[in-house]
Amino acid sequence: MPMDDRATPQKVLLAWSSGKDSAWALHCLRREPGVEVAGLLTTLNAAFGRVAMHAVRREVLERQMEAAGVPPWLVEIPYPCSNAQYEEAMGGAVRRAREMGISAVAFGDLFLRDIRDYRERQLAGSGVEALFPLWLKDTAALARAMLAAGLKARVVCVDPKALDPSFAGREWDEAFLRELPAGADPCGENGEFHTFVYDGPMFSRPVAVRTGEVVERDGFVFADLLPG
Repeated sequence: MPMDDRATPQKVLLAWSSGKDSAWALHCLRREPGVEVAGLLTTLNAAFGRVAMHAVRREVLERQMEAAGVPPWLVEIPYPCSNAQYEEAMGGAVRRAREMGISAVAFGDLFLRDIRDYRERQLAGSGVEALFPLWLKDTAALARAMLAAGLKARVVCVDPKALDPSFAGREWDEAFLRELPAGADPCGENGEFHTFVYDGPMFSRPVAVRTGEVVERDGFVFADLLPG
């Protein structure tokens, strides 16, 4: 008997920053019938072995991915990294994904239209589509839903032009949300802050971490996370 194509799940890569939006996107995708999250796609700064922008250590990232139960797709990029170098590295990952039967890359973007347009342009003609499972969700309601579901995250990067540096290293929780200045997005979609998720419904177990040194570098404030 021929196989019903509808019974074959769509294989999806999830762009994984280690933060709450990508973690919540994983939670949402797993609840979609006919979708299989085949890998977590993360860019690593090759010079320092850390997640690009979030600066999470590779060792901590890998423990997080193990708890998520999804294979890692790690793409190393140089430091500093030009747009051309970044796009070449990601293009290689997309080609490999297509060869392995993966038909989509999902992103945790919320409302920045220029970012979505860029991602769609980069995938155009590749045979891999872009998915946005959280697109245009109200970010205040989304933050409350994440916390209510048990998602726990630590703030690992702060833009000091948007938030006081003391927010770095804090828990992303109700108290954090209450203390955000007017105009700051509760999910940090405008780049005000970035997080690392260490527990939640998308994980089989918590990821033990502790906060290390807080430093200012390249115009941002970073809170280093160490294995707990």
